[in-house]
Amino acid sequence: MEKYKIIKQLGDGTYGSVLLAQVKDTPQEKVAIKRMKKKYYSWQECMDLREVKALQKIRHANVIKLKEVIREDNNLYMIFEYMNENLYELMKKRDRLFPETNVRNVIFQLLQGLTYMHKLGFFHRDLKPENILCKGVELIKIADFGLARELRSRPPYTD
Repeated sequence: MEKYKIIKQLGDGTYGSVLLAQVKDTPQEKVAIKRMKKKYYSWQECMDLREVKALQKIRHANVIKLKEVIREDNNLYMIFEYMNENLYELMKKRDRLFPETNVRNVIFQLLQGLTYMHKLGFFHRDLKPENILCKGVELIKIADFGLARELRSRPPYTD
């Protein structure tokens, strides 16, 4: 984690917290770091997480990029590309509706990402505006693969 300088906490959830950080070698580059609450006692345990497994296989312009996984002092850190807001925040701060062209663009990007995931055999299972990250309406990325499943995996698909 010595490569990163923590700027602030962005959020806190059931499984961990998300931090905004700078890459020390390139200070203009920001990343989002998900720090998991659970302790991880082996590297294999980290690599077996659904989110890690899914994002190592899914590489698409409309799916968040997992840049690195770090295990340090039995803590797990997932380093993601940084997106400055989610779709819920983007919609909430507006006082009027988006133009139809913007809505079409957002939906098109979302469907592009989902189509690619489904072709690889993954389904998200937690798609909601808070898990769609964006830089305005110009760039949309699907995030939070903690509940994702691979179609080739064994049932039940709901646990």
